[in-house]
Amino acid sequence: MENDLYGHLPLHTPPPALPPQPAAHMPAPVPPQPAPQWPAWSSLDEYLWFSCDIIADLLEGRIDQRPLVPARARLQPGDRALAVGHAQRYTWRAIGDGSYTQSSMFAFGGPVFVVGALAANAVGNSVRRNNAARDAQPRWVLDGTGEVTVTLGAAFFGHPTTWLNLHWSGLDSLDLVAPDVIQTGFRNSNGGGSVSIQLRTPWASLIFVLAGLSSFTAHPQLLGGYWLPPGFEERCAALGRPCRPAQSLVLAKLTGGAAG
Repeated sequence: MENDLYGHLPLHTPPPALPPQPAAHMPAPVPPQPAPQWPAWSSLDEYLWFSCDIIADLLEGRIDQRPLVPARARLQPGDRALAVGHAQRYTWRAIGDGSYTQSSMFAFGGPVFVVGALAANAVGNSVRRNNAARDAQPRWVLDGTGEVTVTLGAAFFGHPTTWLNLHWSGLDSLDLVAPDVIQTGFRNSNGGGSVSIQLRTPWASLIFVLAGLSSFTAHPQLLGGYWLPPGFEERCAALGRPCRPAQSLVLAKLTGGAAG
């Protein structure tokens, strides 16, 4: 085939073939998804990992094979210390009773001085009254830092004045409000009605599960496995620290089924 005078292909030359197009019904290819970026391993993760290990040993009948844990708490016969660590106790209470000292003053002098002095006194009384009203409102009050000992049947908070013996059978309520905060209520053995406390400790999840298995077997956080952060077991495996299936063992214990 010869070119025309301008060096172009003849007009009847067929156009180049187009690349094959996918059929209309074929889905577009899905790009590869990046691997999840897990947070770095933390000290709390270490406590949660050991909590899973302790719970798995308990539910698999191997708790007696664990090393003995030294503890200062006084244990009942047959009880066993499982973990010891630092803790802070908070109590839901007011720090005042609403009372305050009202200042009554007499001012002598010129009119301007007397008016100013009385006004300042009134402001001072108002501030004291507002502070007293605020102090009468209950809130979480830090009552001390000490050592918590977690056993098969209780948690003991050691402190010179605000110590606690939290036997599972004596608790009226139980919640895990954060991975390191346990909240519970109980009757004051010395009178005074019900007491609500929080313990901030890295062993909070362990305390929650042990108390729950003993006295709160229908607790939604226990049945739902919400005593561990979401995806904790998967993150352990991804970071090279696979943990034992404590969540499924707890569920199997509560429902009478086999752990998955």
